[in-house]
Amino acid sequence: MRARWQEPVIVLRLGDTDLGFDVPGRRNDGSVEGEQLGRQAFRNVLRGIGTAVFSVFALANGGAPGRLSQREVRVSGPADAMALEPADRLLTAKGPWLVCAPSGVAVVDTGTTFTDPADAPEPQVVWEARGPQAPELSLRKRTLTWPDGSVLRFPLHRRTEDQHLKKFLEFPDVVHWTGRPG
Repeated sequence: MRARWQEPVIVLRLGDTDLGFDVPGRRNDGSVEGEQLGRQAFRNVLRGIGTAVFSVFALANGGAPGRLSQREVRVSGPADAMALEPADRLLTAKGPWLVCAPSGVAVVDTGTTFTDPADAPEPQVVWEARGPQAPELSLRKRTLTWPDGSVLRFPLHRRTEDQHLKKFLEFPDVVHWTGRPG
């Protein structure tokens, strides 16, 4: 991407892509309301069974019953949110990376991490925005914000990504694209 864009980049491995959605017309899992009703009904039955088993197990071990898993809302905005395209692409990526530059941002998929590097596919750019179409990037808040107010909060892979990011970031949200001085 550095060669393609001809400017410095910061590359961050993204973490859990099990994004939660708060967008009208989308379910919490990102699927479109009114589509795939049979599949959604099957998921709801499985989710109910899983929650029941989890609650019984929790009660038997002195814990409190609750929801088995709750997606953290990371995508929000209006019904036709500009954040939906990159979020949808992120949901299907096997090995997502966020590439940031002074004038653009992209999501690159390197494929599954279980592949031997010698057999790994070429990285694919699955979404990219440059210039005026690029969302506002806040590395400190881990957000991409579009003009329509939609927001994608991106999760980093592990603590090592946080430490890598600190090499470039200065409070409040100053980015040193070639690394912090000193």
